[in-house]
Amino acid sequence: MSRPVAAQRVTRFATTVFSEFSALAARHGAVNLGQGFPDFDGPAAIKEAAQRAIRDGGNQYAMGAGARELRVAIAEHSARFYGQTVDPDTMVTVTSGATEAILDTLLGLVDPGDEVVAFEPFYDSYDANITFVGATARFVPLRPPDADHAQWWFDRDEVRAAFNPRTRLLILNTPHNPTGKVFTRDELTFLAELCAEFDVKVLSDEVYEHLVFAPARHLRPATLPGLAERTVTVSSGGKTFSLTGWKVGWVIAPPPLRDAVQRAHQFVTFATAAPLQAAMAEALRLPDVYFTELTASYAAKRERLLTGLREAGLTAFAPEGSYFILADIRRQGFADDVAFCRHLVSEVGVAAIPPSVFYGPAHRHLGQGLARFAFCKTEAVLDEAVRRLRAGLSSR
Repeated sequence: MSRPVAAQRVTRFATTVFSEFSALAARHGAVNLGQGFPDFDGPAAIKEAAQRAIRDGGNQYAMGAGARELRVAIAEHSARFYGQTVDPDTMVTVTSGATEAILDTLLGLVDPGDEVVAFEPFYDSYDANITFVGATARFVPLRPPDADHAQWWFDRDEVRAAFNPRTRLLILNTPHNPTGKVFTRDELTFLAELCAEFDVKVLSDEVYEHLVFAPARHLRPATLPGLAERTVTVSSGGKTFSLTGWKVGWVIAPPPLRDAVQRAHQFVTFATAAPLQAAMAEALRLPDVYFTELTASYAAKRERLLTGLREAGLTAFAPEGSYFILADIRRQGFADDVAFCRHLVSEVGVAAIPPSVFYGPAHRHLGQGLARFAFCKTEAVLDEAVRRLRAGLSSR
């Protein structure tokens, strides 16, 4: 007799949908609007700062909690944009991307048998990491805009029903991937009251914090009453500075929560690449004009793709934040989102992501009438994708 090779905790996870559809896009020569990485680089000055750090000998282990200069820059950034007071020595840990920060937070705060509440559709690592720590996920669906709701929304009774004495953590993602929802003050206040009632901590994933489109406004949950003492804020430089391959992320939390996360981090990666930390400290100190121009650039890309998707016959929902658009594909005549996206990449020459994979089994059907498109691409790439969509879908 032989034992299974794979540990039980990973047996239900196949290759990620991002890898699958990126490979399909390459095979078919498709325009890749699937995986959410820019096809352009971040500021030259930041890349030069990394090169300078390498030349100057910053190539050994950084401090486990992160280079102090970067932790100071993270604290300054928090004060500058949110009026949040952050102690760089007791409230910040630098991680290898936000994805590591999410795992560290779950490892540090959640025990086997605990429950974690999260909204769906969700970033796929949430589900995997909840499984890895031996907890149970309680997913609550976000609903698309309708006659009574201008933006994506949630049923408060459904959220309340997900909380119970075993609930240990609420995962928030604002701005939200993939819907583009930006949680409002009223919604966050409701969630804060629930978390206080059940003594639940919050993981606030804010990697798209600088990609928010007026009139929406990003509110950092940790700055609101009732959430400061119970929130772990997670962010990174990848999306804001178009340097997703650098994988520099961070956690901001009150000292007891940060200490718990730090205890996990020291045995996951210990430290993040030293020269990239030095450069990220400079990135966070870029002048305000960088951040306003970034948002304006993405707002124009958003409108470019929204217009194209609608002209191709899809009902596209305008995101309040992030760089993704969800489109209703139910009129296209396919069995589900996977079938549609496979057809799209092989026959139309455009790759998108089927978002049903971002739902738990109970609500997977809610994603089967949607497709996710990324607009973090150059104008030329977006225009070519739109040309192919118009030609390939309008005739159906």
